Amino acid sequence: MVQDEIPGLVIHTVRQPDGLPAATIQAQFEAFHRLNPWVLTALERLTTDYLGRGATRVGIGMLFEVLRWRYARATEGGEFRLNNNFRSRYVRLLIERHPEWAPAFEVRALRTD
Repeated sequence: MVQDEIPGLVIHTVRQPDGLPAATIQAQFEAFHRLNPWVLTALERLTTDYLGRGATRVGIGMLFEVLRWRYARATEGGEFRLNNNFRSRYVRLLIERHPEWAPAFEVRALRTD
């Protein structure tokens, strides 16, 4: 099965913010998220599916790798870049939008802004 034949696969392009990197990880994340709102939606779908299969815990690392696998060939104009520094920010957004998922994710204190 090639990637384009995966049921439900929707191809998105990852866009990177223009110009110099923002000063903080949080600012970089916010710029990336504004350009790529589909990433959060895809993470929500993956989490819903995974927890719906009876799992009680889910790792953001696993979800990021699934996104990379599904979308790496689907992007054009450069390499697919889903920054690992954004994992903790996406977990917090997922929990903010779905408080019932809080027990499923491990959340650590942020080391930097």
